[in-house]
Amino acid sequence: MLKNLWSNFLVSMAMHSKVPVPHIDWNEDNMKYTMCFFPLVGAIEAALMILWYYLSAKLGFGLNFTTAIYLLIPVLVTGGLHLDGLLDASDALSSWQTMERRLEIMKDSNSGAFAVITCTCYFVLAFGTWSEMNFEALKILAVVYVFSRSFSGMSIVAFKKARKTGLAVAFSTPAQKNVVKWTMIAYMIICSALMLYLNPILGLTAILTTLAVFGYYRYMSYKYFGGTTGDLCGFFVQVCELATAIAVVVVGKFL
Repeated sequence: MLKNLWSNFLVSMAMHSKVPVPHIDWNEDNMKYTMCFFPLVGAIEAALMILWYYLSAKLGFGLNFTTAIYLLIPVLVTGGLHLDGLLDASDALSSWQTMERRLEIMKDSNSGAFAVITCTCYFVLAFGTWSEMNFEALKILAVVYVFSRSFSGMSIVAFKKARKTGLAVAFSTPAQKNVVKWTMIAYMIICSALMLYLNPILGLTAILTTLAVFGYYRYMSYKYFGGTTGDLCGFFVQVCELATAIAVVVVGKFL
């Protein structure tokens, strides 16, 4: 059993991050509980964020360089996996085509103009937001990297799928769905409790913002795509993390 869980953990790390792990076959047994470990990628990002906070302060780096590294850490850890989903979904949503055509656009490996515009605007807004970050906000947002992925993982097994094939289907079909659902719920509860403990007001802000974005994600994916996909899961993670950062920074200014 432990060997099987370890194999599932390795597949999850290989799929969702650039963290070097031993090679493992992506078969049904090794993917059965893969989604249970998906939020742990966020824990790696969180640890690096906190480490960078202390390291940049110790070495005396300026605000601009410090902020730039904050933004690059998630991209380096994931290889831009979720960012790719955001850009693909942006191209599809901006096309105002039929549902079937939107799904085709998301599968297109070429980036359209709206993907480029979205990427530019995303990082400009993220840079401005993270340049206002203090340690109280950072502690909350570090937890959000796990929190957002727990919701994304929940959508993989709970939402209707837009396609009969694809990564979202591949990770939900062999899964023991009830196990994955309850594991995601456990992550949500632990993350919520931790954020409320660290700072009740900022923690509640992060929770409510995540729930709002998750509601929008379900509405949008069902209305415009007929269900979720792997790209839309990435879209949710990116939007959730930025929206939560903005909300926490803004509310923090009034504390």
